[in-house]
Amino acid sequence: MGKQRTAWITILAVALTALLLFTACAPAPPAEEKKVVEIGMIAALTGAPSALIQYAYRNLVDYLRYSEEVGIPGVSLQPGVSIELLWADSAFEVPRSISAYERMMERNVVCFYLPSPVEAEGLESRLERDQVPAFTMSLTEALMYPPGCIFAIYATESEKFAVVADWIMENWQEERPPRVAFMGTDTASGRSAEVMGTEYAESIGIEMLPFEIVPYMPLDTTPQLLRLHERGADFVYLTAIWTTALPVMKDAERLGLTDEIRFGGYENTQAVPLVELGPAAEGYFAPRAAPWYEEVPLLIDMHMKYRGKIDTEGDAAATLLFASAMIEAIRIAIEEVGYENLDGSAVKEAMYSIKDFDPLGIKKITYTPEDHRGSATVRMYQIQGGEVVPVTDWREGPMLIPEG
Repeated sequence: MGKQRTAWITILAVALTALLLFTACAPAPPAEEKKVVEIGMIAALTGAPSALIQYAYRNLVDYLRYSEEVGIPGVSLQPGVSIELLWADSAFEVPRSISAYERMMERNVVCFYLPSPVEAEGLESRLERDQVPAFTMSLTEALMYPPGCIFAIYATESEKFAVVADWIMENWQEERPPRVAFMGTDTASGRSAEVMGTEYAESIGIEMLPFEIVPYMPLDTTPQLLRLHERGADFVYLTAIWTTALPVMKDAERLGLTDEIRFGGYENTQAVPLVELGPAAEGYFAPRAAPWYEEVPLLIDMHMKYRGKIDTEGDAAATLLFASAMIEAIRIAIEEVGYENLDGSAVKEAMYSIKDFDPLGIKKITYTPEDHRGSATVRMYQIQGGEVVPVTDWREGPMLIPEG
């Protein structure tokens, strides 16, 4: 019995060993293929406005990471599907933008982020050809009307300036008309508030003064400021970014003009570095399409999680808005056509299914074939006592469509 038992144990051991070897050598069950949706960012990551663009890039990267790792209620794709961001530096040049676009389209990029009119206007015909949607953060009427493949999450700069003009007239106490001047870069974005904004302002009784041109990084704006002072400007509206506004306001303080002229400008000009100027920035106003960063807890948590500090110029909430809308459109498109059939055309069509979308509690976004602005609501903010505070309720910017 002992020998038989030993034999059986030996046979069993050999059998188990063979089974283990067979299992080890057997092909593993196929892993589920990772599903990735690629989006593209083509922007001037080098050059004059690069500080602003790099900051927008960081915010987008952090938001996409945060939405996947932490999760945002109402902002997510189907399980097993993730977003990958491809990026390219346009250096503010249309040929480089076109080259980057064609490379990305070979990879079936389904949506683009084109921060400035240089990329958006330079690629508009190709976006139409391929029926791929793109978001931009610097709007001109040429990009919005008639609606094509360009989308946004706020009104054009002219339409936001119209809200500024109404606010000026509401608070103007003198019998003569207020005198207002634009001061900014001689670019599509710098001139965009002037396109329809001048006509609107004059229609409600404002006297508009000649446009004063400054570079993105001005060294001395004394001549421009003194000309505005000689013309009797009551308000100067800076159509630029904060790196332009900062030296302008320093010069205005040095010339003693901050007590005589009220300054304001584009949303990004009312930035943290400007607030930190102190008295020179007191009273600086801006029409904000997204709340000041301190009003958005998610934004603060995102920055602390990935940067260890508040890494913002002040208008980062706008990135959260457009990124949320983009993710929602991709989610809807996958539900409609399936992941295997997903392309830019499906995402563009899905944009029109977004109605009163407000997962972040910031503002409601709606798209229609007639209106790609997403939301036209604007709120006036002012620097008071070293803090950026709202001074009006949310107001609807008018739709200003150029004739012809």
